[in-house]
Amino acid sequence: MKLSDLIHKESIIPELKATDRNGVIRELIASLAAQGAIDAAHQETLARAAIARENQGSTGFGKGVAVPHVKHECLKKMVATIGRSSHGVDFAALDRSPVYTVFMLLSPMEDAEGHLAAMERIFRHLQRENFRRFLRQAETLEAIVDLIQEADEWQD
Repeated sequence: MKLSDLIHKESIIPELKATDRNGVIRELIASLAAQGAIDAAHQETLARAAIARENQGSTGFGKGVAVPHVKHECLKKMVATIGRSSHGVDFAALDRSPVYTVFMLLSPMEDAEGHLAAMERIFRHLQRENFRRFLRQAETLEAIVDLIQEADEWQD
């Protein structure tokens, strides 16, 4: 599984407008809906589900990154996108640091195995200091897409 297969490139947000966790989640899901990656009729349902999941425990794992994710029966296929904040957002991260890069992953309820594989792939890349740093510095959609494609070439 490659990051470029997971990430809906047209939905990437190089500079998030939202300044809080729930706003970021809503903005990323709205971008997926606006670009046709998910059914717009389910946008609010998915946002509520992702926020509810976040309320169970922060997906801000530290080092400036968060990976909010949710499995839901309204989804037909797995899809992900990325948002970047140059100012940082409080995600109640484990290290209490602001989050600058957010990976949003949405998966069908019945694809638990695929969801876990996608999370593993995302986390494997996010463990790399250079990947996190370059993502944080990428200011355009094109720069983020290029970085995702390069990351696919680094696969173990």
